[in-house]
Amino acid sequence: MNTDLSSWFDPEPWLAASERVNKGHVKSAIFSGSPGIKEFAALLTPVAADFLEIMAQHAQALTQHHFGKTISLYIPLYLSNYCPGGCAYCGFASDRQQLRRKLAEDELMTEINALKQKGFEDILLLTGERTEEAGFDYLLKCVSLAAGRFHNVTIESFAMTSDEYRQLANAGCTGITLYQETYDPDVYEKLHRWGPKRDYTFRLEAPARALSAGLRIAGLGILLGLADPVRDAVCLFLHIQYLKKRFWQAGILVSFPRICRQFGGYQPEYPVSERLLAQFIFAFRICLPDVPLVLSTREKPEFRDGIAGIGISRMSVASKTTVGGYSGAPASLIGQFDVSDTRDVETFCDVLRNKGLDPVFKNWDSIFQRQEDTMIFES
Repeated sequence: MNTDLSSWFDPEPWLAASERVNKGHVKSAIFSGSPGIKEFAALLTPVAADFLEIMAQHAQALTQHHFGKTISLYIPLYLSNYCPGGCAYCGFASDRQQLRRKLAEDELMTEINALKQKGFEDILLLTGERTEEAGFDYLLKCVSLAAGRFHNVTIESFAMTSDEYRQLANAGCTGITLYQETYDPDVYEKLHRWGPKRDYTFRLEAPARALSAGLRIAGLGILLGLADPVRDAVCLFLHIQYLKKRFWQAGILVSFPRICRQFGGYQPEYPVSERLLAQFIFAFRICLPDVPLVLSTREKPEFRDGIAGIGISRMSVASKTTVGGYSGAPASLIGQFDVSDTRDVETFCDVLRNKGLDPVFKNWDSIFQRQEDTMIFES
């Protein structure tokens, strides 16, 4: 880890300070005019759990102020389930005996057409770790094809070099989602049993490489359940602070994935309840008021419906975690994890509208940015 980045990742002072938090500290943290890591750590404490309703009300007000009454919708598209990695918690790990496949170009276009028919303009392309079957050149080609049809194309894949991220940006990719999974190096080493993902530092520094290379968005998150969730959340906040200070023009997204049932049967050692998950979301919203917060279909419909617009401003819908899942994947194909919210697009959008929220399918920022780039080029 480079010296500049490593200096940001000491959660211990903030965790120690949070042990002395009282109700007065929590109230001050909720309504602070300029909340930082001190306030964030206070909002994760058991003391703050007694203020959950107040946190929710303030989080909702901040969400509406910065994002209006809208929920930005995106959809994941799995390109390949080939993977050489040994992640203990993943259904795609190389020791899982299952059918492996990747989308050929014609299959990808069939998937793309199926998603376009559903109204999507914001797509997230996913693969396993780098393999001979589905390496960088394959991903680059898929990005190029998707960028020709969608207004916003991002990826969730293996960590890459600066040059590779630059090529993706030139091909039309706007950003990456890359979870560190856990910021506890010892737990990280234990869970990533083999494969290129074992390189903790290379993965940790990947979002900075991506933003330096011209990608505009970095989506970060921790996989809740792998390690002490409060410690990981504090480290995640520090990581975000580092990126926002260095890349102040870039966009940061924060996701809150919890361990779901998956092929392989991994059971989380640090299970996170819905109540604690909600507390995390409210804390991030209060301390990062203008950062989009993301919730996927890992969560149950009831939880997603209740928290939409209360901190969360971006959600996936009608997700499939199998390769080719939108146009008829083989019945024997296994997804990366089980989806909890299986509602179709129309049903979910009706729920949002009944809550007074407006589902948004198009990323206007990416369109305006492309127009700006074109004007600069033409001038």
